[in-house]
Amino acid sequence: MSKKLKIGIIGLGTVGTGVVKVLSKYDDIEIVSCAVKNLSKKREVEVPLTDDIYSIVNNPEIDVVVEVAGGVGVLEPLKCAIKNNKHIVTANKELLARHGAELFDLAREYGVSILYEAAVAGGIPIIMPIKTSLKANDFELVAGILNGTTNYILTKMESDKISYEECLARAQELGYAETDPTGDVEGFDAMYKIAILANIVFNKRINLNDIYREGITKITAQDIEIADELGYKIKLIAMAKKEGDELDIRVHPMLVDKKLPISEIKNATNAVFLKGHPVDRVMFTGPGAGEFPTASSVAGDILAIKAEYGKCETILPMMSCNHNIYARQVGIENTKNCYYLSITASNKPGIIGKLGNACAKYGINISYIIQKGTNHDNAKIIVVTEECYEKDMTNMIKELEEDKTAKVENKIRVM
Repeated sequence: MSKKLKIGIIGLGTVGTGVVKVLSKYDDIEIVSCAVKNLSKKREVEVPLTDDIYSIVNNPEIDVVVEVAGGVGVLEPLKCAIKNNKHIVTANKELLARHGAELFDLAREYGVSILYEAAVAGGIPIIMPIKTSLKANDFELVAGILNGTTNYILTKMESDKISYEECLARAQELGYAETDPTGDVEGFDAMYKIAILANIVFNKRINLNDIYREGITKITAQDIEIADELGYKIKLIAMAKKEGDELDIRVHPMLVDKKLPISEIKNATNAVFLKGHPVDRVMFTGPGAGEFPTASSVAGDILAIKAEYGKCETILPMMSCNHNIYARQVGIENTKNCYYLSITASNKPGIIGKLGNACAKYGINISYIIQKGTNHDNAKIIVVTEECYEKDMTNMIKELEEDKTAKVENKIRVM
């Protein structure tokens, strides 16, 4: 009989509980201890508990440390675990996005593996396929819906024709959104995930501070309604693509053509889209969070380590990070996009002319322009442009608003 794989778990919340439940059917895996903040809290599962993380990472019996607590506060304990020659399985996207380079360098030095399938898309297998089945590809684009909370909110705004604020309150009631939803609705969660994906897809380290990030808080029910009329859905898209020798990495709302499969991803479902050669286009979709979907990916990583444990000096070498060059990242001002503009303007003659002149000055072509009725002394004008540089769009909007007769209420890029 093979040796039992002994694991220690950091965190016993929703995901940690799911991991314990999933692993309970494996006789060759033993949970030695689980670190929690509150020892007296009632738990759904029975496992040995401790409130001392270091008792886990320093325990010579433990082979693998499973980290599902989240946040960057676990950095030093995990570094200690690596120095103690323990393999790491984590679902912590913020930690990897902010400190992945440091952790992977240390893991390489000590000959241990860090597996993190659950960190990007919950229950969707994406990291292992990219590093194995799709390894022969030269990718030019990875993009996706990587946050279930925002996708749920945008889906309900469309289907129920209600405001962002109402949908957020409903998402909080149902447990999709946290009491403080900032990490989701302002795009931080998706930013961490696209940083990790860009790292493995393009084999470059990513500077998190150079990723453009914009959330969904400015999206209105009217924006969604008009986008629908124009043949689009509004989604929070996380995207990384090659632009010559640079990478364009960003997170922001986009108008997505209804003809694209990713436009049909609804509610809390996630999706990851890849374009490369020779595979061309592939899309992975499924549950991006939750107790059992995330536990599925965590447990899969543990079982992958179990299958190789003791057979070779380095477990799953294809999953290691062997690059140390940082990508050159394109600033948002130098990107080219088509734009949707929602404009409130004085209901006076000549406003459309001013808009046309401002666009012409900066070389911006208008695809179409629609006036969506009037309200007292104001008119609502919707503009969709052809592709232009972000910096030209920024300057055009500034000039348009200078005379106080028009205000751009929302600017949304088109996918």
